[in-house]
Amino acid sequence: MLDSASAPRPKVPRRVAAVIVNSLKGGVVPRIGLPYITVGREREIQALLHDLDLTADGGASFRFLVGRYGSGKSFLLQTIRNHAMGNGFVVCDADLSPERRLQGTRGQGLATYRELVRNLSTKTRPEGGALNLVLDRWVAATTEGGTFAEGDAARADALVDAQMAPLEELVHGFDFSRMVRRYRAAALEGDDETMGNVVKWLRGEYRTKTEARQELGATAIITDDDWYDYLKLFAAFLVGAGYKGLLVLIDELVNLYKIPNAVTRQYNYEKILTMYNDTLQGKARHLGIIMGGTPQSIEDRRRGIYSYEALRSRLAQGRFAQEGLADLLAPVIHLEPLTYEELLVLIEKLADIHAGLFGYERTLTEDDLVAFLRIEFGRVGADTHLTPREVIRDFIELLDIVSQNPQVSVADLLESDDFAYAQPAEPGTREAAPAALHVPAATGPSGTRTPAESGSPYAEFTL
Repeated sequence: MLDSASAPRPKVPRRVAAVIVNSLKGGVVPRIGLPYITVGREREIQALLHDLDLTADGGASFRFLVGRYGSGKSFLLQTIRNHAMGNGFVVCDADLSPERRLQGTRGQGLATYRELVRNLSTKTRPEGGALNLVLDRWVAATTEGGTFAEGDAARADALVDAQMAPLEELVHGFDFSRMVRRYRAAALEGDDETMGNVVKWLRGEYRTKTEARQELGATAIITDDDWYDYLKLFAAFLVGAGYKGLLVLIDELVNLYKIPNAVTRQYNYEKILTMYNDTLQGKARHLGIIMGGTPQSIEDRRRGIYSYEALRSRLAQGRFAQEGLADLLAPVIHLEPLTYEELLVLIEKLADIHAGLFGYERTLTEDDLVAFLRIEFGRVGADTHLTPREVIRDFIELLDIVSQNPQVSVADLLESDDFAYAQPAEPGTREAAPAALHVPAATGPSGTRTPAESGSPYAEFTL
């Protein structure tokens, strides 16, 4: 079962190991080092990689990742993010919040666009802030110092015209084309001020048309109503800069579900419908969109995305989908829990990383790891409520305690009353059923046996 896990593992650099351990202990997904701890999710990853292939070929895709808090949505998003960057895509990501939505009356949609552009990332700039890098790469590919020999400026200009022609057919394409041409001219002249102003315009940071006109001669600015149109323009433009396309990752859809005003919620869901229709109907090219949310934020008929009938009728599962037979080519991917075996491989990897980070010899045996998981899955309701986040956080806490207190035995710690409070369930299924709790014998005030001791299905308790 653990042949792959027992094979020699690549040594994890201490800097990467520190990010992995600290991030996971804090309940967040590390931005680097994911290949060292990725387990399971093969089918989901393959489905999303198929979308990337479609996007690279000039198509577009749209997916929802649905799972409870801590089920691995953000982890899967980051895994796909890293894979996309490594394969020539530009990736931008943003978490929605009360200040960042898809549509709003106070610029919340534009705030989301600004966050996406700020987090623009490539393989050589994975931490974000790659807009200047992308523009400079495009300039280099379309100037004398790039694709063409020196003195062949006419051919370079003709290439720019050919690249801009498809963009100018799109909404706001003339404005976008004019700005990137302006950046190229400024770069050739060494005009840093104009280059900075164009970047400011592309980031959506001009508040009024008057300000943009004074500094750039622009007749339009990016606003809360049309920011998505500029993402489509970016996706088409990136191909001319040598990239395969643009992948947009938007997480925390629950913040749309929490919007108190029903009309505002509907406007946001209408924006999702627009993006969904554009990608599936071929109106967008080289653009992939993945959104992550909880089941409630998607499926609630009163406040969730399914409260917008046009989306519900497009996204709801058909009659043949059932547990164990999920359609991973559908627009909505529901994340299933990791199996015992996958979690066992994961915590073994974490034990090795923790030992390497803090410079000690790993003492936890496979039996200790199995005992830990049995205890975790022995909780009441673990079959439906236990998430990888909770398991990982508990395990790292256990590793920290054992490494800081060498006199403490792992077996004794696991068998203590604080840990072994439930009869563990046996592994073997994807969702282990919760085992019956051991209820200590109790007596009433007169010394008689209580229902809990006598085997009655009902127990008495006092508040």
